[in-house]
Amino acid sequence: MRLASVAAVACLTACQNGALSISLPTSSPSHDGTGQDGTGPAGAPGSSGHPLLRVHDPRRVTGTITGHCTFRDHGRLPDPRCTPGAVDPNVTQANLRVTICHPGYTKTVRPSASVTSRFKYEVAYPAYREPHSRKTELDHLVSLELGGANDAANLWPEYPPTPNPKDRVENALHAAVCDGRVKLTAAQNAIARNWQTAEQVLGLS
Repeated sequence: MRLASVAAVACLTACQNGALSISLPTSSPSHDGTGQDGTGPAGAPGSSGHPLLRVHDPRRVTGTITGHCTFRDHGRLPDPRCTPGAVDPNVTQANLRVTICHPGYTKTVRPSASVTSRFKYEVAYPAYREPHSRKTELDHLVSLELGGANDAANLWPEYPPTPNPKDRVENALHAAVCDGRVKLTAAQNAIARNWQTAEQVLGLS
């Protein structure tokens, strides 16, 4: 009876779109039902095949990772089940000039090193079954300069080298978004799916 009631309620909101999917997020994001630019339905899928999570969490790490995670492509990509990607709903296409395209923006939202280090060693490493001796960088899958969130769904232990080639891609996408060559949501989704192909997908290479 209870399961049928839950399914009925879920169908009221999802069946009209022709599909019903139930997922268990790694955190408790503040979903608001709008797209990443705040204008419509949720945007295109991220690395997990589902819309990117939307979490407003400046200067703090939210959520956690449960279960066992497996790297893809020899450590160059995260597990999409554990790290699907998350974005800050307060960063929109309409306010780029006062958010990610404003100099110094990332400093206003980045957590302290002590906070990220604790998450890296106490949550990310165990989830990805990495020894503490391995040198990795705690990476934002969708970078802060592209409006990424600090939620666990957007954080993973990225393999060396450091600086990682992904950093150059993040900078290229940031420049393209701020120049108006690429839409914010397109850049966020492309890098969440696969940073190695993001520039090609967006027509930047």
